[in-house]
Amino acid sequence: MRYAKHSMVQAEMDMTPMIDVTFQLIAFFMFVLNFSEVDQDQRINLPLSELARPPDVAYDEPLTIQLTDVEQIIFAGDYLSPDGLKAALLREAQIIATHPDKKIGDVTIIIRADRFAKTGKVQEIIKLCQEAEFDTFALRGQQSDRSTLVEQ
Repeated sequence: MRYAKHSMVQAEMDMTPMIDVTFQLIAFFMFVLNFSEVDQDQRINLPLSELARPPDVAYDEPLTIQLTDVEQIIFAGDYLSPDGLKAALLREAQIIATHPDKKIGDVTIIIRADRFAKTGKVQEIIKLCQEAEFDTFALRGQQSDRSTLVEQ
């Protein structure tokens, strides 16, 4: 009995569907991830602190105010004067008041002040926020491994 010789056919895997899925995943993550530069301006060097830790849970309604080393206030990507910040905060409070399911007490004001910014300017920003009836604050700092506490 004779067996016919079969030629060896090399099986190749079609990579097109895998490449297609990879590009779809890249596009998905580009749309889903929020790389907002408004919330974290890289020109601000946060002060070092061994007590600085990320929050346990994300804030429900955060508003970020940034203060540069030359005392410029950045809010929503714009440079504002103290009067401009007060007006912007009052507008935010009015917008929040129009939503029946939101309260101004749910909003957390995140203050990112440069390590060389004056403390008095930070206090002035807090006072402006309080005048607009915001009362919950979070101060940002950069976590440090070295001791930053001053002993007396």
